[in-house]
Amino acid sequence: MSHLPRLLKILRVVGKYRLDEFLVQQPGAWWIRLFLTPYRIGAHASSMNDSKSRRLKLAMEELGPIYIKFGQLLSTRRDFLDKELADELQSLQDNVPPFTSPSIESIVEDALGLETKNVFGKLDSEPFASASVAQVHKAELLGGEEVVVKVIRPGIEKTVDADIRLLKWAADLIENNSAIGKRLRPIEVVNDYEKVIYDELDLQSEAANTSQLRNNFEEISTLYVPKVYWDYTRKNVLVMERIHGIPVTDISQLNESKIDLKKLAETGVGIFFTQVFEHNFFHADMHPGNIFVSRENPDNPQYIAIDCAIIGSLTDDDQEYLAKNLLAIFKRDYRRVAELHVECGWVPKNTKVHEFESAIRMVCEPIFEKPLKDISFGQLLVQLFRTAGRFNMEVQPSLVLLQKTLLNIEGLGRQLYPELDLWKTALPYLEDWNTKRLNPFTLLSKMQENIPNYIEQLPRLPFLLIKAIEQSSELEAINESIRAQKELQVEKERLAKRRAKNVGITALVLAGATLIPAVGSFVSNISIVTLGLTAVGFYLLSFKR
Repeated sequence: MSHLPRLLKILRVVGKYRLDEFLVQQPGAWWIRLFLTPYRIGAHASSMNDSKSRRLKLAMEELGPIYIKFGQLLSTRRDFLDKELADELQSLQDNVPPFTSPSIESIVEDALGLETKNVFGKLDSEPFASASVAQVHKAELLGGEEVVVKVIRPGIEKTVDADIRLLKWAADLIENNSAIGKRLRPIEVVNDYEKVIYDELDLQSEAANTSQLRNNFEEISTLYVPKVYWDYTRKNVLVMERIHGIPVTDISQLNESKIDLKKLAETGVGIFFTQVFEHNFFHADMHPGNIFVSRENPDNPQYIAIDCAIIGSLTDDDQEYLAKNLLAIFKRDYRRVAELHVECGWVPKNTKVHEFESAIRMVCEPIFEKPLKDISFGQLLVQLFRTAGRFNMEVQPSLVLLQKTLLNIEGLGRQLYPELDLWKTALPYLEDWNTKRLNPFTLLSKMQENIPNYIEQLPRLPFLLIKAIEQSSELEAINESIRAQKELQVEKERLAKRRAKNVGITALVLAGATLIPAVGSFVSNISIVTLGLTAVGFYLLSFKR
């Protein structure tokens, strides 16, 4: 096994932090704990006083950056994780020492095919930010523009490939051999992580996302996205405008700059709903480290967003049903929420709507007993997804990203302004979206957009009609064949029953013919042949129907 050395290290860490406690009451847990006994050597007594959720976080930090990122992604699955565990995983810190070899100059020169002196007037050799996948250096172009240069950590692709293979192997083992594995769906989680981590390894993908987000807000002043310098951007090198702003969590600096915090919090909510329901292209990694605030115009503050590696987008159907679901939740119309989940295919079509409605009501009503401003919109969505999970809801990765982003935005907003009423702030956006959607001019515009497609399909219409007729004929032939097979099977069963009945009667007649002795001596002298034939006859007549 090529990943055996890495597996042995993981087993040592698992034993050290007693992570087998997560398997208590699972089939085979005793044997697993016995197997891990040698790996518990070196366990810190201090860590044993921590909760098992805390110990899982410490273990992932010890295993390194790939597992830290995996834990961060896993923390978004609040639809099936306990709140304590999700909170611990969300707090994982991606602090990795910077690399010094090869030098930033050699990486850039190899990627661009140019000497750095022909591109940059200044390029800092020391990074000012370092993480597991990449690190960032300050620089200045020959034209004087201040930029940052982001480079992928050398050799990280090989490490990621090996760890992904190992994670897939472990996920398959857990999901197919334990009850908790079937509930947590680790294979799905690892597949989601694989997509996210490989997207982060491609800086051209991040650059494209950044440019798209910048274009979306070109006419909207609430969010600024830095410019990408495409001439100097490659798969492992990204050059973009350097921004100057206040970290969004630095409340003291925001107050010193007289930023309107109430307005700032409400603007953040507005940006989120604009991205989701107007642009259908949202920044899905909006944690505080990626968000800054401009010092200009403090009365109408502007956000600055960086690191667009992870972007979410909904299908048209998911976007529509999500908006309708949220509006129905606002109105406490649980029947409509249940119906929408079935209509859009989030839960199976055979789901009993009245049972699903009752389950949703049991979750939501206690929450709505609080004042609206005290209700967490994101947590309510988590509870709704968790309830739907009991009805076999298949949670789409895009919805998970949206849920995570909403939780980040709401938490950030209430950190800035504790009295933030997200319900009151969000409702106008949803109602405006719904009004625009039903506007006759909007509907007419959509029809006009599709007219070229309709015209393009016209020449193929006769062919499509003929094909439909052929398929209809084939379907009818298949149905006729199935009906004939069913009729033949019924006839075979009828004949088999008739034969069984005839044989049974014959067996009873033969049994009667053997009863020649007097009735008085019958009981004591009855022959084995008589008993056997009698039993066969009664069996065939009584049970072979």
